[in-house]
Amino acid sequence: MRAALVQLSSSDDPTANLVTTTALIEAAVAGGAGFVLTPEVTNCVSASRSRQNEVLQPEEADITLAALRDLAARRGIWLSIGSLALKTDDPDGRFANRGFLIGPEGGIHARYDKIHMFDVQVSETETYRESEGFRPGTQAAVADTPFARLGLSICYDVRFPRLYRALAQAGAEVLLIPAAFSPVTGAAHWHPLLRARAIESGAWVLAAAQCGQHAAVRGKQRTTYGHSLAVAPWGEVMAEGGEAPEVLFVDLAREAVDKARERVPSLSHDREFTGP
Repeated sequence: MRAALVQLSSSDDPTANLVTTTALIEAAVAGGAGFVLTPEVTNCVSASRSRQNEVLQPEEADITLAALRDLAARRGIWLSIGSLALKTDDPDGRFANRGFLIGPEGGIHARYDKIHMFDVQVSETETYRESEGFRPGTQAAVADTPFARLGLSICYDVRFPRLYRALAQAGAEVLLIPAAFSPVTGAAHWHPLLRARAIESGAWVLAAAQCGQHAAVRGKQRTTYGHSLAVAPWGEVMAEGGEAPEVLFVDLAREAVDKARERVPSLSHDREFTGP
């Protein structure tokens, strides 16, 4: 299966973002991809809670989800929407950061709400409190396709290897890690974290990323790292993006998963222990 990672620089305008996203997905299809992946918060990158309240919609009314489901059906592709920022009915008004797997008939085959919230102070001038605006999910997710079993995750999840071990032990052969990574942590940790998740799981890792400076009508402009990455089960980087919107291609092979797991069958070598 030829997969395509779509790298975006989404603004805080979902309507404008949809035009760019659609064009890049069409380019991916033209390049032979049967499985296309977009980054975290494909529909809207915003640091402003008021702007998010103004432009975000619940799942059933989200224009990006509806349009991309239709596009997947028209083109007959599998589509991973890395995540969408969506309104919920939570009493505290927090949003969902929700990924979707769309089938070639346009149906939703899996949903995943980001479990781990990015609540960090990267530097004196760069602080994130994702949990103030987004509610965390509680349910891990795998999904079957004709070409592989997929394990879903989002961005900051990558720092919690227990999640990926559980996905791999549940049969996931491809781990999806869409992201909007900080430039500071991206430069230091993006490559080693993604390669580690691939190596320890013996799985393909596909990480479509947001990149560059994100235009904003309101609030502080965010900047993200880019460098979308496809990593093979033995840890080799098979494709890497730069710092601008683009499409990357990689040919997935189930045999690579089988070979890696046969050479180092660590997924079956867990042992109980006590302490510390």
